[in-house]
Amino acid sequence: MQLQPINKTSYPTHWRVWWNLLRPHTLTASFIPVIIGSTLSLTYTQFRPALFIAMLFACMLLQVATNIFNEYYDYLCGLDTTQSVGIGGTIVREGMSPQLVLRLAQAAVVEAFILGLYLCYSTSWYLLVIGLIAAAIGYLYSGGPYPLSATPLGELVAGMCMGLVIIVTSFYIQTGIVSIISILISIPTSILIGAIMMSNNIRDLEADKLHGRKTLAILLKRKMAVYILQAMFILAYTGIILLILCKATTPWILLCFLSIPFATRAVKGFKKNTSSPKELMPAMVATAQTNTVFGLALAIGLFIQSFF
Repeated sequence: MQLQPINKTSYPTHWRVWWNLLRPHTLTASFIPVIIGSTLSLTYTQFRPALFIAMLFACMLLQVATNIFNEYYDYLCGLDTTQSVGIGGTIVREGMSPQLVLRLAQAAVVEAFILGLYLCYSTSWYLLVIGLIAAAIGYLYSGGPYPLSATPLGELVAGMCMGLVIIVTSFYIQTGIVSIISILISIPTSILIGAIMMSNNIRDLEADKLHGRKTLAILLKRKMAVYILQAMFILAYTGIILLILCKATTPWILLCFLSIPFATRAVKGFKKNTSSPKELMPAMVATAQTNTVFGLALAIGLFIQSFF
């Protein structure tokens, strides 16, 4: 049976509908890695603000495109309903045209591609390959016959692409090199971005199971998935300690430990004996906040480090 949007205008006039379509609370997962990689480069070279801005907006536009593709394909697959928890669902709840949503995602990809061409022209055309792969993964995460988000690989792919790839690339466009430290410093952030995906899948576990999805949370079952989420937080903080002990960086990056209360809140929230997506929403928000505070504090630590 063909899905139809509810009977409202295809072009919502309230700004909040358009804002929610972008899922702005998720965008920290793209701009914080850019800030981390760029701040790390201050120890090695003179900062190039134009490249930073282009990289920042290119990454954010790709994530916006991924979010909107997700909106479109969740609608097609019947995952979004008027009862769904979260700020998604602009098609089923607000009546936005599915075709309009798809065109907006495609437009975001084109805009990111234009910025990518500028970055390639200013640094290296090898970046074009990375950008095209990133755009393809952004689409395949929700689209195509076998969406990555419906497989056990969702957390790994999201963490690698939005953590390691963005941080190392941001470092590269400033310095012209890929160093071991740029790779190592990206690992904790990659883990936390994967944790955001895990928390989302724990929240939506029952609904995803009904639609035949095979996320990592479903395969592990709820209790084990929460333990794995907790282990991901521990690994991220342990990685920071190891970087300091190996003298790969300075103790200033311990500022990221300011995010521990958010991680603790997230784990406690998911350990509650509930499967209600609405009741689990604060725990998911706390997971995203952990990544935000962790990343910003890490960047501040790296910025201070550049002066010594």
